[in-house]
Amino acid sequence: MAVMLVQFLMQMYKTEKAVRKAHMLKIVNKKYKNRFLEILSRASFSMEVIFGVDLKEVDSTKHSHILVSKMDMPNKGRVSRGGGFPKTGVLMNLLYVIFMKGNCATEEIIWEFLNKMRVYAGRRHFLFGEPKKLITQDLVKLKYLEYRQVPNNNPPRYEFLWGPRAHAETSKMKVLEFWAKINHTVPSAFPSWYEEALRDEEERVQATRPPRAGTSAVAVNDSGPCPAALPTPSEVEARSSK
Repeated sequence: MAVMLVQFLMQMYKTEKAVRKAHMLKIVNKKYKNRFLEILSRASFSMEVIFGVDLKEVDSTKHSHILVSKMDMPNKGRVSRGGGFPKTGVLMNLLYVIFMKGNCATEEIIWEFLNKMRVYAGRRHFLFGEPKKLITQDLVKLKYLEYRQVPNNNPPRYEFLWGPRAHAETSKMKVLEFWAKINHTVPSAFPSWYEEALRDEEERVQATRPPRAGTSAVAVNDSGPCPAALPTPSEVEARSSK
C-alpha cells in the first residue's frame, strides 16, 4: 500500500497541486483504511529518503498537504526536462558523504557508497538514469557538486566537493538531519559532525550580519586537498562503546 501511495504522490508532485486525505484514501485498499496514518508515514519516509521530497500539511481542517523538494533543483529535481524521477535524494546522500569525509571525498569513496545503494557506473539505474553522467556532469554543470582532478596523480584521480549551489540551498545541519532520519536517530548521535554543523550554522548567521566598523570580511578557502577519511558512523559508535 505504501508503494502505491508513493507512486500516486510523486505523480501529484509533478502537477504542483495540493493533496487531500480524501485523494490518498482512494489509493489505499478499504481493508487497510484503519492503518492509513501508518501507511502515510511509511510513504512519506520513502519519498524523503529516496527522492528528497517532503510531505507537509498546509491545512489541518481539510487535511490538505503539499509536496516540497529539499532543494531548489531545476525541473522539480529531475535535473533535465522530460520524464524521470527527482534526483534530490541521491544528491543529499552525496553531500552527506562529502561532509562526513572531511568536506571532500575521492571518487573511489563516492562509488563505494553508491555501490552499496546498488548504483553502479555504466549501468543505467531505473530511478537515477546513468549515474556517472549524473554525478560528474549534470550535478557539476548545475553547480551542486565540484568535480576536480587530484594533483600529482598518475593515472589521474578525481574528488568531489560541495558546489556553490549546494552551499546556497542546504547546509551541513540539514544534510546531517537527513542522514540521521534515514538511520532513525538524531543529528547529535554523531557528535563530531554535529559540532561542525553547529559551527557552520553560526558562521552562516555571522555572514548575514554587516561587519563592524574597522573590520572586514575574511574569505575562507576550503579548496585544499582531500583530508584523510573520517570514520564512519558505525566506527564512531564502536569506539564510543569501548
